[in-house]
Amino acid sequence: MPWGIDRAIVDSFADEIVEVKRLGVEVALVIGGGNIFRGDSQAAEGMNRAAADNIGMLATVINALVFQNVLEHRGLATRVLSAVEMPTICEPFIRRRALRHLEKGRVVIFAGGTGNPYFTTDTAAALRGMEIEADIVLKATKVDGVYSADPVKDASALLHRHLTFDEVIQGNLRVMDTSAVSLCRDHGIPIGVFNLTVPGNVARIVRGEAVGTLVTRGEL
Repeated sequence: MPWGIDRAIVDSFADEIVEVKRLGVEVALVIGGGNIFRGDSQAAEGMNRAAADNIGMLATVINALVFQNVLEHRGLATRVLSAVEMPTICEPFIRRRALRHLEKGRVVIFAGGTGNPYFTTDTAAALRGMEIEADIVLKATKVDGVYSADPVKDASALLHRHLTFDEVIQGNLRVMDTSAVSLCRDHGIPIGVFNLTVPGNVARIVRGEAVGTLVTRGEL
């Protein structure tokens, strides 16, 4: 299976972030490492799960540093904060420091997951969203949102424009992992699921347009 850093995807996403920053929005990103290594992947077969997850967390730091460099070449002030401390490479995650960077208009990139094995990037995103009191957690995917079935396998699958947290959990819809969805539900942070491959989608969501699937506590 292909792996590594796809510069075209990185450049496209960086352009999205530049556009959103022009709208005056504070932006924090949680970076995964699945393009390099996943603790629950075939590449990790036979490995101790904790060790495999630690490798995966290091992969997120690699991706974060790449994306930081690309954003800074576009003129954006950026800071990488890692839950896994490596002070010669990036800053350690400290909540107040993250908030201060956001206040100063910098793009904050969270790396290193939660700093602990057995937790997904989804859970890290929900956790960091709570800590910085985010208005919404956006889940970038390769499909237009949450469907009633796998749209690749079922042409009749319908796109859900709105779901409640309980519908996602009870229906096992796999928007994000259950722990992440539960954290967002308990703290009232909406989740937006959208297709990152469609140019301009991030800015459309920020402007309040109906893009993808919105997950909230109740009916809109």
